[in-house]
Amino acid sequence: MATDHCDPSPLAGLAEERVDHRFKGLPPAAEGRTLGELAAERRSLFTGGFTTPVLALSAEALEHNLLEMERYSAAHGLAFAPHGKTSMAPQLFERQLAHGAWGITAALPSHVRMYRAFGIQRIFLANEVVDAAALHWLAGELDADPGFRLITYVDSTRGVELMDAALREAGARRPMDVVVELGAGEGARTGVRTEAECTEVADAVAAASTLRLVGVAGYEAEVPKADAERVRTWMRRLTALAAGFDAEGRFAELGATDEIVVSAGGSAWFDVVAEVLADLPELSRPVLKLLRSGAYVSHDDGHYRKRTPFNRIPEEGELHPAFRLWAQVVSRPEPGQAFLNAGKRDAAHDLDLPEPQVVRSARDGSTRPATGLTVTGLSDQHAWIAVAEGAELEIGDWVALGLSHPCTSFDKWQLIPVAEADGTVTDYIRTFF
Repeated sequence: MATDHCDPSPLAGLAEERVDHRFKGLPPAAEGRTLGELAAERRSLFTGGFTTPVLALSAEALEHNLLEMERYSAAHGLAFAPHGKTSMAPQLFERQLAHGAWGITAALPSHVRMYRAFGIQRIFLANEVVDAAALHWLAGELDADPGFRLITYVDSTRGVELMDAALREAGARRPMDVVVELGAGEGARTGVRTEAECTEVADAVAAASTLRLVGVAGYEAEVPKADAERVRTWMRRLTALAAGFDAEGRFAELGATDEIVVSAGGSAWFDVVAEVLADLPELSRPVLKLLRSGAYVSHDDGHYRKRTPFNRIPEEGELHPAFRLWAQVVSRPEPGQAFLNAGKRDAAHDLDLPEPQVVRSARDGSTRPATGLTVTGLSDQHAWIAVAEGAELEIGDWVALGLSHPCTSFDKWQLIPVAEADGTVTDYIRTFF
């Protein structure tokens, strides 16, 4: 499966950014250095002047996770377009592409703009776009770059009407590739609810010269009361929809080398997605079976630790949590109470509270498990820690917090150090939320 890479010039430009007040946690004494210069110094996260709180990514866990999903996708004959909204980090996109990704998934046209600024050539836009200004810009990008591939959702005849009108107004010369989004069921998020309505949307696409139907897609995690059997049933509807459209000749406009796109697969059910896609009957053209899991790149210590499909299929691999938010104990006002200097502005908290994992002594740098410590709540800039009787913790100690939900962890940090197991910082990941 051919893959693309980010344009090296904008990526190289990230290393030329200078350290300043924008980037929390970075050493104040490094003010004015470029990020490339700072990375070359290989400072210690703990003794190199970094201030707390500071979010770090494990160099080893990142590489492990990238390799694991590359192996899994290849073993199951899947193309892979990881969802970029997880990290919004072009440096990680480049590593995902280097590890076999077909392209990068986006949720919004603003994401596509950032991706294009870093030269991403294949983008799967998992949303219906009805914003005329965004469609004008997308038409311009497609017309200006014959090598740019964009696939986006349609989920209504009205949406098709708005897209067609905006693209006509923009004078689009290339038709925009679209997939019909099959909704995950009554009460689920977006997507067409019934196969009959899917046919109506496909008919509307066929009547619009500015659009070209290339496949079907959806998001199985939105299946109500999702479990393996419900997700499997919905996936069979999706593959049957693709086969039905093909039998009806709805992909006849595709070129000789074009593929029919069938896409699903978040981070919780990609095993079931792979299972059902493997049973897809032969169609009139090759099929691009496109998986879109995004959270795998950092994994986590909460939501996805509990829900990763590798819990069901451990023989096929495992993911490692890459995030650690290091904060310091700044108050011990009562025997059973402590406060850290990290809160809602620093840590994901929409699914689970952070989890204390390791304590690093402020006295001698020794580490120990965070036994007896529990985060009970978060203020804007403080974590409330319940300290069990007998647990050792004093002001100045560093506490490593495991986080739940990568998407709302990345977005709180414009710059994230990448640290090796001994704390040596080797790189800095820039995010663009």
